[in-house]
Amino acid sequence: MRMSTSHYGLCAAIAVFFMVDTAQSWAAGALPPYKDELFSTQNVLETGQDGAFEIIEYDEMRDINGRDQIPQKRAQRNYVSLGVRKVQADEALSLDGRKLDVTRTGPSTGARFTVIFIHGRDGDRRLGANDYTFGGNFNRLKNLVAGNGGVYYSPTIKTLDSDSVAVVAGLIRHASRQSSGNPVILACASMGSQICWGISRDPASVERLGGMVIMSGVTDPDFAKSAFYKAKLPLWFAHGSRDPVYPAADQQALFEKLSKAKYPTHFTLYQTGNHGTPIRMIDWRKALNWILAS
Repeated sequence: MRMSTSHYGLCAAIAVFFMVDTAQSWAAGALPPYKDELFSTQNVLETGQDGAFEIIEYDEMRDINGRDQIPQKRAQRNYVSLGVRKVQADEALSLDGRKLDVTRTGPSTGARFTVIFIHGRDGDRRLGANDYTFGGNFNRLKNLVAGNGGVYYSPTIKTLDSDSVAVVAGLIRHASRQSSGNPVILACASMGSQICWGISRDPASVERLGGMVIMSGVTDPDFAKSAFYKAKLPLWFAHGSRDPVYPAADQQALFEKLSKAKYPTHFTLYQTGNHGTPIRMIDWRKALNWILAS
């Protein structure tokens, strides 16, 4: 959606309103509730590691069929609030001579924090910007971020390799500069987690990060050697117990190793969940608040 000059003026006005309206809650280190009755009332089956590990009940009949108007394609209307599209734009950024297509939701400058979502194989920026898929969870994420003075980027990553790590490093640098150094949170899904692990080894990017989220991702056995690990930045894992692509046990083993080392980490396991379950089910408010408060 291309936007006119008048639209950008409206965006700026809305962003200022959000920043003033949520100043008190942000000072307390928390994003205020947003549709928590729909997204946050999950049944916790088990907890461990002083609350850092949790198993959440997942049921397809309830969490897909009971939530979507068209299963896996269109969430019911009450899960989605489209006013956030007023501060959304498709852009082509030039980052050190590299072109990157992104969907940005929130102010282009002065953001209080940034969230960047990296899709998996065969995805593009539309996946992380779609309001209706994954039970409306991306719409909630956009509202939580933009509604609290932050900015959300969903870029198109063409190749999940070292070249794309460099591109994402450029986006992190751009977002940090545009927000005067406010924290950047990087969230990666599925094979896109390779980008997160690559960024974790880049000291310059790590200096700009506030934390990372890994959903249904691959495991990095050498993570403890990374700049991210040495900085002890918060790391949130989310995985489905029946993931046929990347076994949950591999990621859980890394979490347990980190937990024993007193590293700031959290693991959410969705019981019976599949590969795409964490994208649909992750409680973004809980995850972002934990990272921002760490």
